[in-house]
Amino acid sequence: MKKIILLFTFIIGISAASQAQKFALIDMEYILKNIPAYEMANEQLNQVSKKWQSEVDALKQEAENMYKSYQSELVFLSAEMKTKKENEIVEKEKAAQELKRKYFGPEGELYKKRAGLMKPIQDEIYNAVKEISENKGYQMVVDRASDMSIIFASPKIDISNEVLSKLGYSE
Repeated sequence: MKKIILLFTFIIGISAASQAQKFALIDMEYILKNIPAYEMANEQLNQVSKKWQSEVDALKQEAENMYKSYQSELVFLSAEMKTKKENEIVEKEKAAQELKRKYFGPEGELYKKRAGLMKPIQDEIYNAVKEISENKGYQMVVDRASDMSIIFASPKIDISNEVLSKLGYSE
């Protein structure tokens, strides 16, 4: 009876081992740092962002200057002129907020530009990871850069350099 139980346990152990899943890790930050197109896209986004931010800041400064001018002229203005100046200041502030939302909002120009520049690079990485996974039989590939719950992972299962090689950026 002991032999049968031992044999049964041994068979279950072997079948479980043969069904073992294979995992791999990538470090997306490392991969992206080694892709020149990503660095160029990032630089392009930074330049556009600075340009747009200066436009927004200029509008805000105009509104602030209008307000300071209004404050200094306040005693000399009629009620009608006060209202007119206040409305102009409010409109200028609204214009600055609208421009900021247009450029930097959730559906803004910066978001669209980032998506347009980064999506091809991300798709290329995804396709390389997918192809490597299919060739090597990985059931799951985890990004160690974005998953903060990974405490330790063996460097043996990190395929970041393989992905870079597949993309033509080998070291």
